[in-house]
Amino acid sequence: MFENIEFANPKLLWLLLLVPLAILWYVLRHKKQEASLNFSDLKGFANLPTTWKAYFRHLLFVLKVAALALLIVALARPQSSSTNSTSNIEGIDIVMAMDVSGSMLARDLKPDRLTAAKRVASDFVKDRPGDRMGLVIFSGETFTQVPLTTDHGVMLNMLAEMKNGLLDDGTAIGDGLATAISRLKDSEAISKVVILLTDGMNNAGSVDPYTAAEMAKIFGIRVYTIGVGTYGTAPFPQQTPFGTQIVQMKVDIDEKLLSTIANSTGGKYFRANNNQKLDEIYQEIDKLERSKIEVTEFRRLHEEFYPLVAWALALLLLEFLLRKTIFRTLTD
Repeated sequence: MFENIEFANPKLLWLLLLVPLAILWYVLRHKKQEASLNFSDLKGFANLPTTWKAYFRHLLFVLKVAALALLIVALARPQSSSTNSTSNIEGIDIVMAMDVSGSMLARDLKPDRLTAAKRVASDFVKDRPGDRMGLVIFSGETFTQVPLTTDHGVMLNMLAEMKNGLLDDGTAIGDGLATAISRLKDSEAISKVVILLTDGMNNAGSVDPYTAAEMAKIFGIRVYTIGVGTYGTAPFPQQTPFGTQIVQMKVDIDEKLLSTIANSTGGKYFRANNNQKLDEIYQEIDKLERSKIEVTEFRRLHEEFYPLVAWALALLLLEFLLRKTIFRTLTD
């Protein structure tokens, strides 16, 4: 019952010393008020019954003392708290900005670029339990799938559900990077990282990629860029009146842009022309300095003095009613 109870004004509990003092005063006062009569013989009183009022004659005082004690405890403001868990973890803040445009369905990576990227990203999340992570997806527009969180279960679920067709088609590299930066700019971590994965050239959005790179530099965010796709042409599934046909599509990645973004922010550019190459970026991120991040689940205080006040008032009301009725005296 008293588990996780604390007091906002614990010094007021010293007032509970008034309770034994009140009891002592009552005992001494009661002795002084006892009257005495002299009789030559007490045999006439020997068989007189003792009424229940004689046994409960001190009840009024007990009710008042109990009410006083409850009010003193209520003044100290007892409070209970919900689960409070604070811990320090070591890690870096990472936001993955991933391209989900139609070209990510090309099959030069197995089974396709998007599925391969999802698989490797999921493995990366599982291997770094100490990092806070977020997920931004982009194509012709951008959307934050997961804000920075230590709940990697959410990240894995969102990565599994990520697919082409969620946003308008296109490749808005600048918008994707700017959205990722907005999720990291207020972070207090020493190392803040964006992993930007795309397979094309910037052809949509309202933010210039070079401007977004300058923003990342200002906020101390390191950007690792990955160009996904083989060299030359890649097999791409295309819908035709005769069903899905595989056609060869030219691979056109703006490596100059991606290299500039990475180099200007202290990151590194990778060209992932197969599944194995995707792992190289994670080896580089492992070398980053880790920062301590304080994680607090929650702590909510609940005032517990209301029932005490209610009980105290109830006892005082009961004492008043008994004093005016059953235990009424000539002085009342």
